[in-house]
Amino acid sequence: MIRSALFAAATALLALACSAAAQDVAIINANVAIGDGGDPIEGATVLVQRGKVVAAGRNISIPADTPTLDGSGTWVTPGLVLAVTDLGLADVGAVSQSNDKAAAKSRFNAALDIAPAINPESLHIKVSRAAGLTRAVVVPSHGGSLFAGQGAIIALGSDGKAVRHPRALQLVALDEGGAQISGGGRAASFAELRNALREARDYAAGRWSGEDNLLTRADAEALSPVASGKQKLFVEVERASDIRAVLALKAEFAQIDMVLVGVSEGWLVADEIAAAGVPVVADALDDLPSSFEQLGATQSNVGRMAKVGVKVAIGRFAGSTDGHPRSLAQFAGNLVALTRVPGATGLSWGQALAAITSVPADIAGHGGHFGVLSPGAHGDLVIWDGDPLEVSSAPMKVFIDGVEQSLENHQTRLRDRYRDLDESDLPKAYDH
Repeated sequence: MIRSALFAAATALLALACSAAAQDVAIINANVAIGDGGDPIEGATVLVQRGKVVAAGRNISIPADTPTLDGSGTWVTPGLVLAVTDLGLADVGAVSQSNDKAAAKSRFNAALDIAPAINPESLHIKVSRAAGLTRAVVVPSHGGSLFAGQGAIIALGSDGKAVRHPRALQLVALDEGGAQISGGGRAASFAELRNALREARDYAAGRWSGEDNLLTRADAEALSPVASGKQKLFVEVERASDIRAVLALKAEFAQIDMVLVGVSEGWLVADEIAAAGVPVVADALDDLPSSFEQLGATQSNVGRMAKVGVKVAIGRFAGSTDGHPRSLAQFAGNLVALTRVPGATGLSWGQALAAITSVPADIAGHGGHFGVLSPGAHGDLVIWDGDPLEVSSAPMKVFIDGVEQSLENHQTRLRDRYRDLDESDLPKAYDH
C-alpha cells in the first residue's frame, strides 16, 4: 500500500506551492500506464509542467524545485475518456424540466447544438470525475428526427468550463429506432439520410434553392461539414446487415468521417469493418439481446472486433441511468477477465485501458491530446490506490490540465455524514 504519511505531506506541500492554475508536479515510484495499449511500467515517473505531460516512464529527469509526490504502491494512468454519453444534459431523467437530452418538439434536428445545455455543475459530472473520468464525448438523444444533433467534447473539471470542443460531431440513428422515426422502416431511414447528405452537399456548393428541400436551411448548414468530412458522423447501428449497409454509404459518400456506435453484432462483420477503416464505439458487455437487431449479441463482441484490427472504444454510458460512467473502468476490467473464460475473447490489460483512454480520444479526433501520458498531451491523469481495472480500486487524486480536482460530491458528503452514526441514532436530518 501507499506510504500514507509521506503522500499526505507531499500533497500538502503541493497545495501550498500551486494555485488553481496549471500545476507542475512529478509523481515518482508508481506503476505508470501510458494508455497506449502497453503494460504498466513499474517504478516509473510522470512529469507534468504548465498543464502538459512532459515525460512518463523510467529514468525521467525532474527539474529542481518541482513538487514531487511519492507514488509508491499507487498506479498512475491517463484520465479516463468516455465516448458517447449524456453527461451534463440531465439531472433526473424522469423530470422533463431537468432533462435536455432530446428535443422532440423542435423544428430543427441536425442544427441542434447541445453545448449550451451542458451543466458543468451536474452531480453526474462530479460523481464521474471522482471515478477517474476527465474527458467525455457528450451527445444528444434522438427526439422526433433521424438526426439527434451535434455533440460536444467536454472536460470534467471543476472550473465551470466544461465544453472544450462544441459541434464536434453529428449523431444519426440507423438502427431500429431510426427506422421508426423516419417512417416505420429501414428503407425510409436510409433514404432520408442520403437525401439529407445530398442537400447538405448542395448547400455547401452554393446550389441551395430552398425549394423542394426537406431540410431547413439551418439543418442543411449544420450537415455541410459532415458531407465534406470536416465533422464526424456518429452512426447508431446494431444489426450485422445494417452495419454492411452503413459501410456501403461510406463508399457512396467517400468524404464522410464515420464512426459506428453500438454495433452489437459487429463481430459478425468485423473483417468488413476493419477493411473499411471505420472505428467503433461499442457497448462493453452485450451478452443478451434486448431487441431483434441484437440477436447475435455476445460478450466477446469487443474482443473479436479488436482481434481483427477494428479500432474499438468502450462507450455509451448514460449519466442518469444504472449504466453510469463511474463504472467505466469496471467494464474495461470485465473485458480483461473475459480472456480467462474458456471459448471467450476479451482484451489484454493494456488494450482494455486504451479502450477507455487513448482510443476514444483518437476516435473523437484528438489522439495524442488527451487520454495518453505522452509528451505534449493535456495533463489529465489519475492516481489510483490499486490496479484501476480492479473493482476494488479507486482514484486518490485526479488532475485535469495539470490542476488537481475536487473529488467531493453529493454522494461523498452523504457517506461522510452518515457512516459513523450509531445504530440507535436517528439520521441527522431528524435532529432538532
